[in-house]
Amino acid sequence: MLPAVFTRRAAVAINANALRSLSTWSAVPAGPPDPILGVTEAFKADKDPRKINLGVGAYRDDNGKPYVLPSVKKAEEILTVSKPDKEYLPITGLADFNKRAALLAYGAESAPLNEGAVAVTQSISGTGALRIGAAFLARHYPHAKVIYLPVPSWGNHTPIFRDSGFEVRGYRYFDKKTVGLDFEGLKADLRAVPEHSIVLLHACAHNPTGVDPTQAQWAEISDIVKERRLFPFFDMAYQGFASGDTTRDAFAVRHFVSQGHQIALAQSFAKNMGLYGERVGAFSLVTADPAEKARVDSQLKIVIRPMYSNPPIHGALIANTILGDKALYAQWESEVKGMADRIISMREKLYDMLTHHLKTPGEWGHIKSQIGMFSFTGLNPTQTKVLAEKAHVYMTADGRISMAGLNAGNIEYFAESVDAAVKGKL
Repeated sequence: MLPAVFTRRAAVAINANALRSLSTWSAVPAGPPDPILGVTEAFKADKDPRKINLGVGAYRDDNGKPYVLPSVKKAEEILTVSKPDKEYLPITGLADFNKRAALLAYGAESAPLNEGAVAVTQSISGTGALRIGAAFLARHYPHAKVIYLPVPSWGNHTPIFRDSGFEVRGYRYFDKKTVGLDFEGLKADLRAVPEHSIVLLHACAHNPTGVDPTQAQWAEISDIVKERRLFPFFDMAYQGFASGDTTRDAFAVRHFVSQGHQIALAQSFAKNMGLYGERVGAFSLVTADPAEKARVDSQLKIVIRPMYSNPPIHGALIANTILGDKALYAQWESEVKGMADRIISMREKLYDMLTHHLKTPGEWGHIKSQIGMFSFTGLNPTQTKVLAEKAHVYMTADGRISMAGLNAGNIEYFAESVDAAVKGKL
C-alpha cells in the first residue's frame, strides 16, 4: 500500500490534468495560416543561397535590403533638433499632417477641400483607415450594409468589413484569360448591384493583381457609380509608388470628387514613404459643407476613442515634416519615383528575358502592363509549388509576386526558373 503522501500527490496531479482538459479556451479552434506569412516562414527555413522571397509586400533595394528613404532620415534629423515632446495627440491625430495628407490626395484644386468640407483623421496606417471608415459607415451610412469588393482584392479587406458588420460581396475585376482587367464584367456587375451599395475601389496599383483601369475607364466607372447612386470607398495605399507620379496616381480619387461624388478615402504612407512600422495613415470623407464636416468629425472621434484613443506621434511627425517642407517634399517625390522606376525596370527586364531570351511559352505582356508593387504572373498553383520546392523561389499559390523582391542579382535566376517551370523541366 502506497504512503498517504504519494496518494495525495497523485490526486493533485490528476486534478491538475482535469483542470487543464477543462480549460476555458479548450474549444478555440486553430485559425488558418496567413498565406503571406507562410511564404515568409518557408523562405526563412530554406538554406539554399539562391532562394528568393517574392511574397513580402515591402520595398527592397537592388541589393534585396530594406530601404529607408534619405528624405525620411533627413526629417528625423530635423525632428531630433526640434526636440518634440511625447504627449498624446488629439483623438483625430496631428492636425497639420491631416491637412497635408488630404492635400496630397485631393489636390490643391479640390473644391470640397478648399471649402473646408473634407473631414480627415489620422489613422493607424491604411488598415486603420479602412477600419475607421468601416465602423463609421456601419453606424451612419443610411442604406444597406453591403459592400462590393473587386475579385480578387487585398486579403484583409474582407475581414475588416465583415468584422464591422458588413455583408461582403464581389464584382468582377480580374480576367484570368487575359491576365488583365475584366472591364466589361466590372461594368455589368456595378450596373447590377442594388442602388446605394458601397463599392470599394483601389485608387492605383491594385493589390494583388497590379491591374489598373485607364483614366478613360475610370471616367466610365465614375459615371456608372453616379447613375446607380453607389457610394465609392477608395483605398489608396500606393500614391506615387505606382507610376512615380503622385498626381497621376491620384487621378481616380480627384476625378470622382470633381464629378460630385462624396467619397470615403483610406490613405497609407507605408509604401510611398517606407514608413511600414510607423503605421501612418489617414481616413477622410467628403461632406456637403463645413457644418456637416464638423458633425462628421465629432462622430469620427466617437468611433476612434474606444478603439485606441489616440494615434502614434512619431511617424506622423516624419510624414508631416516631409510634406510641409518644399525642398524635402521635392526630394521625397524624387525618391518615390526612383522606387517606382526600379520596379518598372524589373518588369521590363523580366518581360524581355521571358519573351526574347528564353522564349518561354505563353503571353507575358501583362508583366509590363501591370503596375505597382505586385504582379499576377499567370503561374498556376502547381507551378508555384514546384518553384518553391525545386528552385527555392517563394510566392503565393495564385502566382502573385512582389516585383520589389526582384533585383539585378536574382532576376536572371528567377526568369530561368519560371521558364523551366512553365516548360515542365523543374
